Amino acid sequence: MKFLSSKSFLLVLVLFALFASSCSGYQRLLRSTDNELKFAAAIRFYEEGDYNRSLGLLTNLLPVFRGTARAEDVHYYFAMVHYKIGDYISASQHFMTFTQGFPRSRHTEEFLFMAAYTKFLLAPRSSLDQMAGREAINAFQLFVNRFPQSERVAEANDHIDELRRRQEEKVFNQGMLFYNLSDYTASITTFNNLIRDFPDTQFREEALFQIVQANFDFASKSIVQRQKERFNNVVTAHNRLIRFFPESRFLQQSERLRNLSQTNIQRLTSPTTLSVNQ
Repeated sequence: MKFLSSKSFLLVLVLFALFASSCSGYQRLLRSTDNELKFAAAIRFYEEGDYNRSLGLLTNLLPVFRGTARAEDVHYYFAMVHYKIGDYISASQHFMTFTQGFPRSRHTEEFLFMAAYTKFLLAPRSSLDQMAGREAINAFQLFVNRFPQSERVAEANDHIDELRRRQEEKVFNQGMLFYNLSDYTASITTFNNLIRDFPDTQFREEALFQIVQANFDFASKSIVQRQKERFNNVVTAHNRLIRFFPESRFLQQSERLRNLSQTNIQRLTSPTTLSVNQ
């Protein structure tokens, strides 16, 4: 078993003493009645990156300075320290509370943006629930409406575009999932909802083609009595695709499904087929 040398042992003792002294000094600050000293220490800790100690002091000072000239500064650092430690849920709430409590502050524009930005940071990837994303979009739109001349408007709009792209991708993937599960009705409904809710979506062309494909597969697997109607839906869906995208990259595939559907419609309309099915 190895033992520490006398020098190493002395160094450990010095470091422990410094740590103990630091902790006891911080505890004395927390218990101190000199609120200006505590506020100055909270700012020093914040600037040094010691956010947890800064938060402890600021939490202690919030009720003390409520309604005073110092309240705005305390609330400013209180919101920022939550952002710095990565507590975006609390930070977003405190940023918004600040804008409501100090509407004429020089920080109001910054904090209304940050209230939205922290919600953006909480928004998940497209495969997960997009509730946080919708809240972030609403928050960014509130910022843009209130500060339309702000230099942060372009960044806010970029974040809105990204959040909408995630929402669009989630809906598109849901449509594909329903299709792969052979739930063609749900797939068609989901793709139509995507086009209705996001008319400028990057997935519009592919969604229109997937409606053609889903209608064709649905018709092909239907009972004979329902096939004619459903093959007609394929032709309608194809016409809709080429109306919006006359040179669609899916044109050949869609035309093949349209032609097969028309052949089936003719077959189902022939006297022989009608007599067999009656």
